[in-house]
Amino acid sequence: MHLEFPDEDIMTLFRDEVVDEDRDKWIVWFDGASNALGHRVGAVLVSPDEQYIPFMTRLGFECTNNIADYKACALGIQAAIDFKVKLLKVYGDSALVVH
Repeated sequence: MHLEFPDEDIMTLFRDEVVDEDRDKWIVWFDGASNALGHRVGAVLVSPDEQYIPFMTRLGFECTNNIADYKACALGIQAAIDFKVKLLKVYGDSALVVH
């Protein structure tokens, strides 16, 4: 069993085609991870002018990967609320959380 977060240093964002109605939309990418060493969540808020604002934290309680992904999504959405974002696209690797 590997007790590390092997992809903690990797972050990849894919460029979407921007159409006129998407010009004012912000984007949030989120991910969470849970293993024997801890539970971490992170999100990146991307502004319409492509400024990247990362957020990350450690969770202080036991949880599953699904809960970590949910908390990561909530972290990204809360950041968007704090920035008074009106239109937001949300991306993550958990279909359960996204839908």
